[in-house]
Amino acid sequence: MKSLAKSRLRAAAAAAATVALGCTALAAVPTTASAAGGPLAVQYRTGASGATADQSEPWLKVRNTGSTSVQLSDVKVRYYFKGDAVGEVYRFACSWAVKGCGNITGTFGTLAKPTATADRYLEIGFTPGAGSLAPGADTGDMQLRFYRANWQTLTQSDDYSFGAGSTAYGDWSKVTAQLGGATVWGTAPEGNDPTDPTDPTDPTDPTDPGENGPALFDDFNYSGHSDPQIAAHGWSVRSNAGGPGVPGATWAPDKVTFATQSGNSIMNLETSTAGTGESTKQTEILTQSMKFRNGTYAARVKFNDAPKSGPDGDHLVQTFFTINDLKAPMADDYAEYDFEYLPNGGWGESGNILYTTSWETYRPDPWEAINQHTESRQSYAGWHDLVVTIDNNAITYYIDGQLFGTHGAAYLPERGMSINFNQWLIDLAGLTSTTPRAYDQQVDYVLHVKDHVLTPAQVNAKVGAYRAAGTTFQDTVPAG
Repeated sequence: MKSLAKSRLRAAAAAAATVALGCTALAAVPTTASAAGGPLAVQYRTGASGATADQSEPWLKVRNTGSTSVQLSDVKVRYYFKGDAVGEVYRFACSWAVKGCGNITGTFGTLAKPTATADRYLEIGFTPGAGSLAPGADTGDMQLRFYRANWQTLTQSDDYSFGAGSTAYGDWSKVTAQLGGATVWGTAPEGNDPTDPTDPTDPTDPTDPGENGPALFDDFNYSGHSDPQIAAHGWSVRSNAGGPGVPGATWAPDKVTFATQSGNSIMNLETSTAGTGESTKQTEILTQSMKFRNGTYAARVKFNDAPKSGPDGDHLVQTFFTINDLKAPMADDYAEYDFEYLPNGGWGESGNILYTTSWETYRPDPWEAINQHTESRQSYAGWHDLVVTIDNNAITYYIDGQLFGTHGAAYLPERGMSINFNQWLIDLAGLTSTTPRAYDQQVDYVLHVKDHVLTPAQVNAKVGAYRAAGTTFQDTVPAG
């Protein structure tokens, strides 16, 4: 099960110097993107901040220089900089934007090949609400900024993308732009072309995605939480007390249900509360065995922003993760790899946020954590394909086929883990009401392929092959 210490991490994130942001680019070929004749150009100016300041202010415009419209949700822009300290945490903010700050996302990552002027980047993305750019049009002002979480002074003079003299907008090749995953503007720091070919290690022929490797696949084709096949297939529907979540809450097996949607069996996790610990019912299902380590983990999960009934606003966590047990404070063989969606904020956040987190270890008291995380502040309501791969070099997270974050070798697992889904409440501070309400998280399938790093496309192919063959469950992963 997840540790109670999980709920303390985010609230203490600004003070935890051991927490570092991820999302490492995976391209290995030094490439200069075409800055001429491409469909996009990026203009830059610096805001009021100087070479040393309390925050960096990269103001940007994206311009369509092509002959066809461009969907901004397909565009990513990267601004490269040098971290001010090892393990430093940075925060992104949007001061004002023509397209609306709510339609602009900012996430941080670390470079695969650090240089003297860059070991990090800020990646700017757009939600579908940002719309499109017609030929010749631009986004207008995006007055962006980022700062150290502890608000200490940062130095920009050694930042690759910073231009001290750029006080008016002009084309700037020291930021890169990607369109549909291909780099179409700018030059990244040497050896760090951001284009990811969606094939992290060329693991196998894409027509044979680990076909002969040991694998777990479950389509969650069960009649209910008491179906004996759940236990026979290696799962446990949680009923024992303990964290994470609201003190006094219980884990309710009967709130784990199954139904058919569009021909597939769907597992539903319901969490409900009436504003007290005693009325709070949380849900979790996990594998009984901790036999899963390197390889590919995938699930199709539906996150929900709104409750199925009652008022909205609780600090809810909807998850897919792997974990093993912490044998002692700061034990170095602990491991945990999370997708965690907070539809109503929590852990110091006020709105939608999705975290992927890779854990090395922690100590609950006094609190100390060693992990790396990537975050995105936007709504993820709806179905999403979640993939995390673990090899001998990195942990890589994908959402809907797109690279979301890559975390370093320091966070690799030393021993096996279980596979888990749960939905729980951080606290009762998000909604101070005694009106009953309930929230759903749904899961279509789960897949693990041992010791094979699959691309998202290969995952889809493998799941499709199981379903075409009528296979609803398979587990050939050996114990231990």
